Amino acid sequence: INLKINKGEKIGVLGSTGCGKSTLVKLIARFYDTTSGNVYIDGIDVKDYKFSALRNKVAVVLQKSELFSGTIKDNICWGKEDATMEEVEYAAKIAQADSFIKSFNEGYDTYVAEKGASLSGGQKQRISIARALIKKPEILIFDDSTSALDLQTEANLYKAINESLKDMTIITIAQRVASVKNADKIVVLNDGEIASIGSHDELIKSCPIYQEIYNSQLKKDGE
Repeated sequence: INLKINKGEKIGVLGSTGCGKSTLVKLIARFYDTTSGNVYIDGIDVKDYKFSALRNKVAVVLQKSELFSGTIKDNICWGKEDATMEEVEYAAKIAQADSFIKSFNEGYDTYVAEKGASLSGGQKQRISIARALIKKPEILIFDDSTSALDLQTEANLYKAINESLKDMTIITIAQRVASVKNADKIVVLNDGEIASIGSHDELIKSCPIYQEIYNSQLKKDGE
């Protein structure tokens, strides 16, 4: 793997199950360490950062959303303990969570059962996204963490992020082309290696793996 991501870029990572997408991005936050080669943020090897400093720069939203017993506000504030109510609502609005939260009788004070059992998968994912956004990280990683959202909600999420958080570097791992189609560039992985890098329009013309994924997901249903 040889990959450079510029500040503020929106990057998609696409490929079949088991090709190394999650492993690649988990090296950035040091969930894993490299056995050879290096990962740099701002020109500094991630192994030379203090963990606290590195984790302040990077936020990761996982596919399986881990929520804790407590209120919705408490769960969002795990990203920033001293957040104001205004900050909580702002993050939730970008995450497309504000409207469904306010539909509950208790709003942001609604109690969440352990592991978020009282919420749907899409609701849990959006609260997890709000929790990451409230940190205002320099690098935000979505590890297939919009999989439970319908395409319109997902599109609204990325539109809000692009409008409100232009300087944030965002890396989106996805199974579906629609999730990464509008990224600045898309990295296609295959068996742990980069098969191709380019925009949607470039890859649809030149990358057989991308063409195959695209045709199987979108073309048959009508784009």
